[in-house]
Amino acid sequence: MQTEALKTLVMNTLEELKARDVAELDVASLTSVTDTMIVASGTSSRHVGALAESVVESVKEAGYRPLGVEGRQGSDWVLVDLGELVVHVMLPETRQLYDLERLWSDLPSDGAVAEEALGGVRG
Repeated sequence: MQTEALKTLVMNTLEELKARDVAELDVASLTSVTDTMIVASGTSSRHVGALAESVVESVKEAGYRPLGVEGRQGSDWVLVDLGELVVHVMLPETRQLYDLERLWSDLPSDGAVAEEALGGVRG
């Protein structure tokens, strides 16, 4: 499945189940682990679990196999690893505490880190 199609499927699934404050983070230049992160909030632990489970079911129905799911039962944060796309579903308090949007926006890109390292070697 193409990344854009997968992203659309995940966003639609989250929207259908009334996820709150859905954000898409392009982290391709920041990490080799994944290209995109989607962060969404649920209203309760049960809602967080239902959102994550619906994402898993939707992508499986579309023929895609999730690489892993962490934090399923009664959690305030569930992560669904889809390879090029990672979905974080959290309670608002947890999301505020970890502030993934700020964390990932404050990191230097891989290119900037390499450039800085080379500059240090040359100087």
